[in-house]
Amino acid sequence: MTDPKLDEVLNQLDADLPNAIDRLMAFVRIPSISTDPAHDSDVFDAATWLTDQLREVGFAAEIRETTGHPMVVAHSPEDAEKTLLFYGHYDVQPVDPLNLWDNPPFEPRIEDTADGPVIRGRGTSDDKGQLMTFVEACRAWKAVHGELPRGLTLLFEGEEESGSPSLVPFLEANRDELSQSLALICDTGRAADGRPAIATQLRGLVGEEIIVRGADRDLHSGSFGGLAANPIQILCNALAVLKDENGRVTLPGFYDGVEELSDDLRRDWEALKFDASEFLSRVGLKQPIGEKGRMGLEMVWNQPTAEINGITGGYTGDGFKTVLPAEARAKVSFRLTGTQDPDKIRAAFRDHVARFVPTDCTVEFHEHGGSPAAVMDTSDPAFAAAKQALGEEWDREAVFIGMGGSIPIAGDFKRILGMDTILVGFAKDDDRIHSPNEKYDVESFAKGARSWARILAKLS
Repeated sequence: MTDPKLDEVLNQLDADLPNAIDRLMAFVRIPSISTDPAHDSDVFDAATWLTDQLREVGFAAEIRETTGHPMVVAHSPEDAEKTLLFYGHYDVQPVDPLNLWDNPPFEPRIEDTADGPVIRGRGTSDDKGQLMTFVEACRAWKAVHGELPRGLTLLFEGEEESGSPSLVPFLEANRDELSQSLALICDTGRAADGRPAIATQLRGLVGEEIIVRGADRDLHSGSFGGLAANPIQILCNALAVLKDENGRVTLPGFYDGVEELSDDLRRDWEALKFDASEFLSRVGLKQPIGEKGRMGLEMVWNQPTAEINGITGGYTGDGFKTVLPAEARAKVSFRLTGTQDPDKIRAAFRDHVARFVPTDCTVEFHEHGGSPAAVMDTSDPAFAAAKQALGEEWDREAVFIGMGGSIPIAGDFKRILGMDTILVGFAKDDDRIHSPNEKYDVESFAKGARSWARILAKLS
């Protein structure tokens, strides 16, 4: 049911947009780089700024200490039929290389482009601009109604860009306070063609580092070649057969839990008319290399994969040196879908590599994260309501999409707090997140706030 004062809320957002942009730019000026200890005080300052803003809007907000950077937790009045948890993160990525920025990354500015005005600066899109769309929607709601939507809990993290080491313990310790009917996250983007989108599935991730050691020193390949084990060759032999000629991963049991697309999702994805060759052409390629018989979006959203992310060993300097290296290293990641088990995938991979290692060589494994895929139950009427609200704001039918990357928090919400997540974001493919010259379109910011107002009106 749509709130009768929705139009007033939308008009308030439009009228207050210049002030909202000023607030966002003040937020962006705080260099809250969570991965750099030199910026620890800046991260805390960002948490303080955000807490002050939420209190100004009318939330009961406070900073919660963790073993790392703090959480910001806020509540509106509780008596609501459907309670909602909104999540975002206020920390940002490092800015290196600084010389590739056209302007200082923490001195945001409005820039006119061929596609309209943008707000340029680190964190404008990921995730300060995105989370502020929700805060601004709440601010306008309060201005019109005299009170906030009821049953809202806000959770803002300061460690998302540094791996969220404190998040799971915090969720577990505050389960009763944070468990709501449904979670909302604004850390995603629109579809490639500009349509508004709700991400309903996110691939999981398994990361592994492998070290194979052979002789106790580098060996002269003329004296030992053909006789002594070569750790690079051992690694290459193991990694080369991770995929077969059809692009399928060969690990035993790897596809256990992988599900085919539903008819509804296939229809939505086909409607996006994704051109894999055109997409690849943006990075100097044109030929899709995925599982045969799959459409492009299936390859990056619905099918698991294995990728070699780095491999080193031996002499790699200038000139030439004929050695058999004492050791070789590789970093491999797996993107997971459906109900694939990260622990089983990791064990299967380690067993696979070990079979290629001779008895007088050693192999060492280092874990670099593991999280299952997150698949949302879209039968909850809230998903249809949010989809309708987005369509009304953008004047285009919203679509359910998948995501190739991971947002582990969505899976954590489901696993720890027992709730599904509506992932709505307004970023664009060209926002340059994690890169120099990051930006967020003024349209994304303005219509993002209006979108959340519409969603709140339908869910409140």
